[in-house]
Amino acid sequence: MKIPIPASESPRSSRRAFKFLGAFFTSAMLLTQPGCGEEEPEPEPEPAEPIRVQVLAFNDFHGNLETPSGSTGRIRVPATDGGTAVDVPAGGAAYLAHHIQALRQDNPKNTVVVSAGDLIGASPLVSGIFHDEPTIEVMNMMGLDLNSVGNHEFDEGFTELLRMQSGGCHPVDGCQAGASFPGASFKFLSANVFTDVATRKTLFPAYNIREFEGAKVAFIGMTLKGTPLIVSPTGMSGLTFQDEADTVNALIPELKQQGVEAIVVVIHEGGLPTGSFNECPGLSGPIKDIVERLDDEVDVVASGHTHQAYNCLIDGKRVTSAASNGRLITDIDLVLDPTTHDVVEATARNVIVTRETAHAPVDAYVKGLVSRVAPLRDKVIGYTESGLAAPVRPLPAGASGESTLGNAVADGMLAATRGERTGGAVIAFQNAGGVRADINAGDITYGEVFAVQPFANNMVTLTVTGAQIETLLEQQFQPGDTSIIQVSQGFAYSWSASAPAGNKVDPASITLNGTPLSPTANYRVTVNNFMAAGGDSYTVLTQGKDPLTGPIDLDVLEAYTRANNPLPTPQLGRITVIP
Repeated sequence: MKIPIPASESPRSSRRAFKFLGAFFTSAMLLTQPGCGEEEPEPEPEPAEPIRVQVLAFNDFHGNLETPSGSTGRIRVPATDGGTAVDVPAGGAAYLAHHIQALRQDNPKNTVVVSAGDLIGASPLVSGIFHDEPTIEVMNMMGLDLNSVGNHEFDEGFTELLRMQSGGCHPVDGCQAGASFPGASFKFLSANVFTDVATRKTLFPAYNIREFEGAKVAFIGMTLKGTPLIVSPTGMSGLTFQDEADTVNALIPELKQQGVEAIVVVIHEGGLPTGSFNECPGLSGPIKDIVERLDDEVDVVASGHTHQAYNCLIDGKRVTSAASNGRLITDIDLVLDPTTHDVVEATARNVIVTRETAHAPVDAYVKGLVSRVAPLRDKVIGYTESGLAAPVRPLPAGASGESTLGNAVADGMLAATRGERTGGAVIAFQNAGGVRADINAGDITYGEVFAVQPFANNMVTLTVTGAQIETLLEQQFQPGDTSIIQVSQGFAYSWSASAPAGNKVDPASITLNGTPLSPTANYRVTVNNFMAAGGDSYTVLTQGKDPLTGPIDLDVLEAYTRANNPLPTPQLGRITVIP
């Protein structure tokens, strides 16, 4: 529970005032007592010191054990005194571990390190090829305490996620390093992910309570309720995701009965700010609505998912996010009343994970992994003159959503499945979220291609009607989230940003090789198994007929890159947007 402190008053100044007034009234009483000076009165007890708790939070690490490159490996620092903003290189597991170790020294006894989800999943080759076991090992080394599971923790299904917690060898690939994987020494949390709603049984514990100098602090962990829409449904069978705010609020009485007055929510859901990494002007997105519906007993919300950085005060609660890929750490300081154990102050700052000093054990471990995968990672499989850009998310105003790399990926999918024996496809669709990184100009390595498509999704070719393709295109425009599907060469259409939902695509503009699609005709289309199962809300694809499962997306892109060397940059214009 929060007890507001006036802006001009701090706990330290309050204690000084208390001690001064106490001394004043004691002296006055002594002067008016009979026999003053004959007996020394008992001294007033010193007021108890506030309890200070430090929470170090980060989010969306995505297995980035090496230093991330490009825009995902920098933090923009705003200009001062009229100067120019600068991009500071940031991130890398060894540097993250060092900064956490250094920040712990501010409060070595009362520090908790938390992750707001997507610790693993959509990871680079050095972690992803080992099913992200190395990332769990590194987090054990750097002292992570709690991880609130994000949507990408479910990429390989919840059974594999349970293995990440408890350990054991991979059911298919076995033991990666000749020994059984030990699992996470930190705790996974999932308050709103239920295996049995009737009994309120959760996949992982709903919360974790830590005690500091007699004061209890509860950490409630959860992922976004929309996870089943953005993760392959086949790995989510049997799980139920419930509303984030409702879940937290229902837990408050239970926590209060256990003597908890300080509550931190660690959630894999976020918002979109407009300012610098330590600001919060104009925050929008799901996290704002969630926080505004949370019980006033909640003091702090550490968030993630959107890969944004912000430091906000919303409805009296401190709300933070630390970008992605280990580029920032949010240093949150809680001041607790020593008697009531309420939070009387909560401050935060986002700290850049600069690359001056590395944590030696983590650095050595990562370098060992890199040496193992380097021959595969650095194997050149093609060349591109100008580079190819992945889809931009969130979609900028006025943009069509088409991208050069998205076009190339869809073209590769079509090339792999257009033969009669491989599917007979005439169109290929690729969800934007499945194209994870750019391909830079110059030599194309296997590691780059792996970074583009790290999910190991299978191609699925199925039969749909022209009307169902139109419905698919309309399903791109979900409330608050427009994610444009990448399409293969020969397919084209137009959409309007200002048109109402359900009518954004002009049916007459949907063409294949210049011919309008017939609503009643059948077409063989190739998608990945994530989309085919209704992922990203593309539910119409579950109605497709005669599905044929094909190769893995990574293998398809590698083969297409080798067959088209040098890889051309596809022209844009397959998708046009009407203001």
